[in-house]
Amino acid sequence: MSELLEDIVAAMMSKGQGILAADESTGTIKKRFDQIATENTENNRRDYREMLFRTEPAMSDNISGVILYDETIRQKAKDGTPLTELIKAAGAVPGIKVDMGAKPLAGFEGETVTEGLDGLRERLNEYYELGARFAKWRAVIAIGEAMPSSNCVQANAHALARYAALCQEAGIVPIVEPEVLMDGPNADHDIETCYDVTEWALNTVFSELYQAGVLLEGMVLKPNMVIAGQKCAEQASTEEVAEMTVRCLKSTVPAAVGGIAFLSGGQSDVQATENLSLMNAMGGLPWTLTFSYGRALQQAALKAWGGKAENVAAGQAAFAHRAKMNGLAATGTWSRELETA
Repeated sequence: MSELLEDIVAAMMSKGQGILAADESTGTIKKRFDQIATENTENNRRDYREMLFRTEPAMSDNISGVILYDETIRQKAKDGTPLTELIKAAGAVPGIKVDMGAKPLAGFEGETVTEGLDGLRERLNEYYELGARFAKWRAVIAIGEAMPSSNCVQANAHALARYAALCQEAGIVPIVEPEVLMDGPNADHDIETCYDVTEWALNTVFSELYQAGVLLEGMVLKPNMVIAGQKCAEQASTEEVAEMTVRCLKSTVPAAVGGIAFLSGGQSDVQATENLSLMNAMGGLPWTLTFSYGRALQQAALKAWGGKAENVAAGQAAFAHRAKMNGLAATGTWSRELETA
């Protein structure tokens, strides 16, 4: 089993490739569709994702895995091909979001704990049969006055570890995602505060993963970058973000971890790409650093498509460009000149 998990991780961490997060819930994708005045129907959701999954050479060259939502992993393309088969045909690994969302943490106003452990073993077995070989669970840690609390950090770390152990039991690679928000309640915290909270969260998560017996080589970490809150008056430079993020990871993440795929977490498309490229250009890292972006990979494609069949080629061109830019960032070779070329 462990050998198989490591093989899946190796495929997910292929050089110059990263993970497309296409796991928006029906509610979240409605917000995206509202921006382009497109009705949130099952067919429109299918058409949009099929457009992305059929984009070549982006899917075969720059995308190593796709995180799907429960509806999407069961959907078929217009011609009857299961969407998971489109992903596999491009050489990417299908994955699945399995958490049930961040819910209010009782007794701790403004804080959340992610739910979804009940019945997870059975759901993972079904998802394995549907073709999923990795899964994702997102914990949300907000920075604010007297936040996060120890209870919030601990409860989320414990749930992540239990989820990860269940995934590995099912032959599925867990993506462990403890997200320290850059756009939390106040979002005015500085980069040093983000560093401290991220360090605390990651140390707690790896302590819980150890207690749960999770095989580090058979998992992928999906962390936030160390970055100032969106409303902080003093925004750090790209160099500072890269340096502090790498320092934080080196002091908390065991070298045995299979790979690290960053979330974009509210950064602009180009900002998320630039930060990742600079970290990879620094070198000397024990793990592969890549991307697991949703909005930062999709936003341009969504706007270009606009919900219209005649715009599929334009949507694919926009997606291919972002995928290529992030593929370059995953090898530390991106530049601003290439963005506009």
